[in-house]
Amino acid sequence: MPDLLVGVDVGTSSVKVAVCTADGREVTHGSAALTWSSTPQGTETDPARVLAAVRTALDGALASAPDGRVAALGVASMAEAGVYLGRDDRPVAPLIAWHDSRDGEQARRLGEELGAETFAAATGLPLGTQWSLTKHRWLRDNDTGIERAVRRLNVAEWVVYALGGEPASEFSLASRTGWFHLRDGNWWTPAMEWSGLDPALLPPLARGGTPLGEATADRAGDRLAGAVLTLAGHDHLAAAVGAEATGDGDVLDSCGTAEALVRTVPVPLPDPAVVELTRHGVTVGRHVLPDRLSVLGATRGGLLLQHVLRLLGLGRDELPELDRAALRTDPGPLRVRLAEDGTATITGAGREVSPAAVWRAALDEATTQAAALQKVVTDAAGDHGGVVMTGGWSNSEAMVELRRRAFGNARRSTAVQAGARGAALLAGRAAGRLTERNS
Repeated sequence: MPDLLVGVDVGTSSVKVAVCTADGREVTHGSAALTWSSTPQGTETDPARVLAAVRTALDGALASAPDGRVAALGVASMAEAGVYLGRDDRPVAPLIAWHDSRDGEQARRLGEELGAETFAAATGLPLGTQWSLTKHRWLRDNDTGIERAVRRLNVAEWVVYALGGEPASEFSLASRTGWFHLRDGNWWTPAMEWSGLDPALLPPLARGGTPLGEATADRAGDRLAGAVLTLAGHDHLAAAVGAEATGDGDVLDSCGTAEALVRTVPVPLPDPAVVELTRHGVTVGRHVLPDRLSVLGATRGGLLLQHVLRLLGLGRDELPELDRAALRTDPGPLRVRLAEDGTATITGAGREVSPAAVWRAALDEATTQAAALQKVVTDAAGDHGGVVMTGGWSNSEAMVELRRRAFGNARRSTAVQAGARGAALLAGRAAGRLTERNS
């Protein structure tokens, strides 16, 4: 019986799992919702919920998987959020969502005390509330009990450790903390000192696809026992691997609710280019692949499309017909925008406006946003290569066609779950089943 590879993608709203053959073909999938709580402080969850969702998604995928030994398991995840463990390996603080903004005051002080440009040049990150170091400072400032912590892990790192693996800090996840120096490839002491982080809390750095021990039956179950464990890094970058969009200059267009453009570039990128990208809200970090950087920017185009489809009273099942009509329609002066409060606004609509015209205007706006972001990245990092589309909105034929017109060479990925498939491919590398070339 052939060996199997398993990939886990822990996203913000759900956990996705892909079971793949040794050559990377997806054969079964599983998923489970990840729930968060709204508290007076912000959005958070119990780290135990993450493990429960991972196990549910794994059980679902493995239940229908073909017979065969699971040779390896890789885990990718959202970034920035972290788990703090005490001496008994139990979490001592809640998992704060990456998009939580309770640390606004800490981010302001970071800019005043370290300097926004100094921070950006060192870390490749724009100043803001998304990064781990300001949330760590908030936890210290608010007497949350993290002084009892002896280890701090990013989400994928926590899952691998909980399944029986060795503790490690993967480079692409480390790049999203604010503690990592982009050019030097190591922890940045001024940032750790500013946030009050004891360096002993961070495990050694490791590349994605590095073997980190084996899953144990008591932690992972009998079917996964003995599987080589590895980290597959930031979920967007694992998706680039799974969608086969990791050549120099390649772009992954992740067309979800929050659309992300992920560009793969060789190291190094000059400091002035890094700082210029961060001025536009674009991040630069280590890739899950060696000797590569990821340049990542986001738009709200997917959220706009979601609002407009709901406004039209239509569902995803009706999208193919709406797409065909939209491509035949000239919206004229009609414009659709997404306001800061998340509501969609429509201007220039005449009495005879049609749903197809509104949809075309929304698609045009989403494409314009993506093209503007792509230009920012191209100006700093050079011309792009192929554009590979994944995510829910890549199922829109009109979206794909308009991206082809805007980017010249866009195509839809054939991967069902690109992030989970990428994690499985990196697991294959860790177990010696796949080479760096074909993973």
